[in-house]
Amino acid sequence: MDIDLPTVWAGIIAFAVLAYVVMDGFDLGIGILFPLFPEKEDRDVMMNSVAPVWDGNETWLVMGGGGLLAVFPLAYATILPALYAPLTVMLLALVFRGVAFEYRWRSDTGSRRWDVAFFGGSAVATFTQGIALGALVQGIAIENREYAGGWWDWLTPFSIATGFALLAGYALLGACWLVLKTEGSLHASARKLAIRAGVVTLAGMGVVSLWTPFLNPGYLERWFGWPTVGFSLVVPLLVAGAAYGLWRGLTRGPDWLPFLSALGLFVLGFAGVGISFYPWIVPFALTIEEAAAPDESLVFLLWGSVALLPMILGYTAYAYWVFRGKLRHGEGYH
Repeated sequence: MDIDLPTVWAGIIAFAVLAYVVMDGFDLGIGILFPLFPEKEDRDVMMNSVAPVWDGNETWLVMGGGGLLAVFPLAYATILPALYAPLTVMLLALVFRGVAFEYRWRSDTGSRRWDVAFFGGSAVATFTQGIALGALVQGIAIENREYAGGWWDWLTPFSIATGFALLAGYALLGACWLVLKTEGSLHASARKLAIRAGVVTLAGMGVVSLWTPFLNPGYLERWFGWPTVGFSLVVPLLVAGAAYGLWRGLTRGPDWLPFLSALGLFVLGFAGVGISFYPWIVPFALTIEEAAAPDESLVFLLWGSVALLPMILGYTAYAYWVFRGKLRHGEGYH
């Protein structure tokens, strides 16, 4: 039986990107929420709640980007020129945020400045990720297998809207993570913030979802043609179920339910993007088959991923298991 290698690799890279979004999303959300917790003790607990896992979460970003280069080189060569500006800013913000994370613990007099840096790096990285996603959804101009657009094509009202929607979504993940990991007044404040962020996130998802079909007639066909119309009918019900789980968990518990429900919202949103795109890797300009490397390269790389993916999943699961449970003031891993 022949294996559709480009589709298999598209699934692997999509999984890596989703893993990055849901894992790094909540620790970026912690940074976004920093200004809303002025007490140093609360900020210490917030940072300690992600200290054991935040850098490992970014492994998935490296895998997604590296996989795109190796497996779909034509897509890499056309997407990157279109998104150089937001992606460069995103990477610089992630570096700045990582430096702030480490130096905050080592500065007695400048911790407030590093707090600002941690918030700024988190917020800018999130916003530029949303802008890049919006720019990709709205389409990239390609002619003769090369990027044919302008320097500022990525900056549109739609991409800005997706940037703000992702800020709200990551803030929701961060607040729900704090509900899961903390106690006392910090826990209570996180519950209230999660409710507000949840409302804004759902509103943002609604705006982006209603806007997307009008960007290109192809999206209308994908969403309301057969058989994908079934997904379009089911998803609102699933989103409503996740929203109910979020509300129930934040008002009555248990503490794990809000985080799980918020992850569900992101998975559903990501699945919607996948349904809208497939079989395109650059919407309505470049398909997965057209962008893929030769089959020999895909097979060689697939063997490597078969060996590495279980290892990455294993050590990630182990890290989360070891550092499970609630975190209290005065405790930490730094």
